[in-house]
Amino acid sequence: MSDSTTAEDARYMALALELAEDAKRHGEVPVGAVVVAKGRVVGVGQNRREADADPTGHAEIVALRDACRSAGRWRVDGATLYVTLEPCPMCAGAIVGARVARLVYGASDLKGGAVDSLYQICTDPRLNHRLQVDAGLEAERSASLLRAFFKAARARPRRLQQR
Repeated sequence: MSDSTTAEDARYMALALELAEDAKRHGEVPVGAVVVAKGRVVGVGQNRREADADPTGHAEIVALRDACRSAGRWRVDGATLYVTLEPCPMCAGAIVGARVARLVYGASDLKGGAVDSLYQICTDPRLNHRLQVDAGLEAERSASLLRAFFKAARARPRRLQQR
C-alpha cells in the first residue's frame, strides 16, 4: 500500500469490496469499482459480464459509464477510481481515456494486470494522459474474495457448453 492512501481511501475501497461481494452473489467474478470526484461517489460498478452477456461488463467500465452519465460528459477529470483488482488492458485504456486522475486498486493481477503487472498503461509516457497509481489497498481481502470464488467455481460440475 502506498504512503499516499488515506482513511477516505479505505472507506471507498470498502464500498468497492461490498460491490465485489454483491457481484459474487450474482455469479459474477467478484470485482467492484467506485469513482469519486470532489469528495462524493459519482459512479459505481461491479462485474456484469454474465448478467449482460457483455465482454466489456467489467466493474471499472460499468463504474466509468455511471460516472460519465452523472457528469454528462465522457471525461471524469480529477476523479479517483477505486477497484478491488488491478485493471486489465481494456479497463486501463478506458481509465486513461476517461482522464481519471488517480487509481487505487487492491489485488494485483499477475496474469492480466495492465497497470503494474504485465503492462503499465496508466503511467506510459507515450500516451496523452497519465495518472497517479496507488496499489495494494485491501489487497489480501480482494485476493481472498477472488480465490474463494474461483475455488467454488472449480468445484461445481461443468455444464455442457452450447455451440
